[in-house]
Amino acid sequence: MLWQPSLPDHYHALSDEELNAQIEARRAQLGELLVILGHHYQMDAVVRHADFLGDSLKLSQLASSVVEERAAKGVAVKHIIFCGVHFMAETADMLTPDSVSVILPDLSAGCSMADMADYDQTVEAWELIHESLKEQGWSGRIIPITYVNSTAAIKAFVGEHGGACCTSSNADQVFAWAINGGTQAKSDGEEIKILFLPDQHLGRNTSAGFGIDVERNTCVYDPRKTEQGEPLGGASALELYDAATILWAGHCSVHKLFRPEHCADIKRANAALSLGQGSHEEPTQIIVHPECCKEVVDLADYSGSTEFIINTLRNAPAGSRWAVGTEVHLVNRLHTELAPRGVEVSMLSECQCLCTTMYRIDEPHMLWVLDGLCGIGTKKDASLDSVEGPITVRNVVSVHPEATKLALLALERMLVHTGVAPAKTV
Repeated sequence: MLWQPSLPDHYHALSDEELNAQIEARRAQLGELLVILGHHYQMDAVVRHADFLGDSLKLSQLASSVVEERAAKGVAVKHIIFCGVHFMAETADMLTPDSVSVILPDLSAGCSMADMADYDQTVEAWELIHESLKEQGWSGRIIPITYVNSTAAIKAFVGEHGGACCTSSNADQVFAWAINGGTQAKSDGEEIKILFLPDQHLGRNTSAGFGIDVERNTCVYDPRKTEQGEPLGGASALELYDAATILWAGHCSVHKLFRPEHCADIKRANAALSLGQGSHEEPTQIIVHPECCKEVVDLADYSGSTEFIINTLRNAPAGSRWAVGTEVHLVNRLHTELAPRGVEVSMLSECQCLCTTMYRIDEPHMLWVLDGLCGIGTKKDASLDSVEGPITVRNVVSVHPEATKLALLALERMLVHTGVAPAKTV
């Protein structure tokens, strides 16, 4: 987690109405020089200020497109405020020109999943796994795949070692690319293993979708166990040898909270409903994100990315009922949006399944960075007419050029081989 300085007390003393008014005034002053991006998991108070709402990669791609579109009209975007978490701001920085500053309102807004895959740990794991397999006479190739919910350093590692990024919606396509040889055609009899970082659950669910026996032909590498003296991250040499997919021991702290028993409760309620006489209620359908554990995904009626969940519910017929296994702010927003047309949306679990690090992005921090961009002081009486100093660009997220070059390889391979980008030599 990066260090975030405390805000002056003035920002926390402002009312919701004052915060909203001042943020909108700063936005108006900056005009088209500024783009604000809001992730689906953000609070409503933050989302209302966003120019674009979406998932992490979509927002970065939108930012890149908007910068190009405005440049074609003679307007140079100078600043992007990314209301998300650190790895998302990194991706936006990599996909936009150096002239654009990407700002994260609170630098402590990280991602626990992304932080579970450290670069040095990954280098060590790569060497240990290869050494173990070589000792056992295995001579195939390991192709790394990283979920986009990972740091720029991990994306760079994957890019350097012939791998690709994936999203929750295209993981199956990227798996197919890797299994078929990745950057070079698979030779006759050649064995391919996948090292999947950092979310073991998306990796396991995708492996199962390919017909891989996840009990016998996947194993988990936990870097914490390596640090505690277990040389292969808690896996045995034989498990590594038998594995088609080596899963990194990472997970999403939000989606981890959904459990099989939550699905079982709904299944029981549906069964009781079907036995009732004269009931016109529809059974509740379960839809979850593939970051949930396999046991939950297996019990759900549908599983898919954030965009898949949103689109499925928006296209659901009136009278349908849904239990959703993803972040609470998004679910509550969909509940409010769809209730007027008779689509019932509720959380799969009654626990507060919110992204606590995303929650650190709030209106006081947004106003603080906007004040800096407008050259406005932080005293209580500061206003648009009280410029007290030079423009201050706070909380810029910048990825080293060499890391950017390698990370973009991993991103471009994903885009090319999922039909999103024109073919290149990647």
